[in-house]
Amino acid sequence: MTLSELRNNPGARKGTRRKGRGPGSGRGKTCGKGHKGQKARVGKQGTRGFEGGQMPLYRRLPKKGFNHTRFKTVYCVVNLKALNAFDGGSRITPSVLKKKRLIASVRLPVKVLGDGELTVKLDVVAHAFSQKAREAIERQGGTCEIIG
Repeated sequence: MTLSELRNNPGARKGTRRKGRGPGSGRGKTCGKGHKGQKARVGKQGTRGFEGGQMPLYRRLPKKGFNHTRFKTVYCVVNLKALNAFDGGSRITPSVLKKKRLIASVRLPVKVLGDGELTVKLDVVAHAFSQKAREAIERQGGTCEIIG
């Protein structure tokens, strides 16, 4: 005897029931599901997490997970046109900007943006500069110093 000659004993494996093939099959018409009712129908009631129409647990609990908003850097923004209020050749720091009420807080980092036209020479000290702002300040003969 070889492996290819092995067979199950007769009756060890039953065939599958063919449902919905007429009254003579014994599984016609309702296919063994009875009459009407939720269990007789196709749809959501058989899916995982379904709770009979009640709001499922996975939707009742609050969402929890990771996002980057906690670690986002929020800058106090100053535009070039606001820097025209200073005298030429002066050194602009976050504390000077706070005194002029151009920024809300000295605790937040300051970023200089390139909106508007700069007409005076300034030495600006800030945490970040946009490319356009840096070019405009240096074009007027000023300097851009980044705070660590």
